[in-house]
Amino acid sequence: MRIFITGSADGLGKSAALTLIKQGHRVVLHARNEKRAQDALATVSSAEDILVADLSSIAETKKLAADVNAMGSFDAIIHNAGVYQVSDLELSIDGLPLILAVNTIASYILTSLIHKPKRLVYLSSGLHLQGDPRLSGLQGNKPRVTYADSKLHVVILSNAVARKWPGILSNSVDPGWVPTKMGGKDAPGNLERGVETQVWLVTSNDEKAIVSGRYFHHQHQVNYLSAADDPNVQDRFLALCEQISGISFPEGGVLS
Repeated sequence: MRIFITGSADGLGKSAALTLIKQGHRVVLHARNEKRAQDALATVSSAEDILVADLSSIAETKKLAADVNAMGSFDAIIHNAGVYQVSDLELSIDGLPLILAVNTIASYILTSLIHKPKRLVYLSSGLHLQGDPRLSGLQGNKPRVTYADSKLHVVILSNAVARKWPGILSNSVDPGWVPTKMGGKDAPGNLERGVETQVWLVTSNDEKAIVSGRYFHHQHQVNYLSAADDPNVQDRFLALCEQISGISFPEGGVLS
């Protein structure tokens, strides 16, 4: 299989890439800048290629989608990139809160513009349960969201894709609190267990993995905020993302 992973210069993304390559799959990496790209290739030397884009920039995210499409079709995409410990006042180049730009809007843009693969996996978090299903932070001239909100957005996006693109397997994953740069060295989780579910979802023919619109933790379906299943919430979320990004969501998907 051929798989593209966002945010795969380190942490969970890089670990997933190494596991997939070891299993014999072709993997294309993504890094925020050239320095991180070179560092990643030094440790994941068997990767097919690496693409560079700062996902806090709408323009660079759009270019990344075009670069992915120029490489041909992919069997699966893991939307792994994300930020956590940033100030509410830290803004992207487009003036958006950094958490919103990277965790929410970039995932929406890439989903909308990249030719759709057979399987999509989105990295969420158990903290999504504390997110705002009213989506109030996405409204107005100065949107403001928390990390929990952004991880709820990921589940809503994944479930909207599952509903609107039948035949595509789209699921979200809570990898647990694992010792990465984002999670911190004292995180109690196991890094290997943190990547096993997304690897399983993009490669396995196990009937338990051939599902869509579900939320997983350690290869088991677990409860998530039920509002993510509400078509009205999904459609409102997509409309707000379109308003912020200027990019419409393709109802039928973009065929690869």
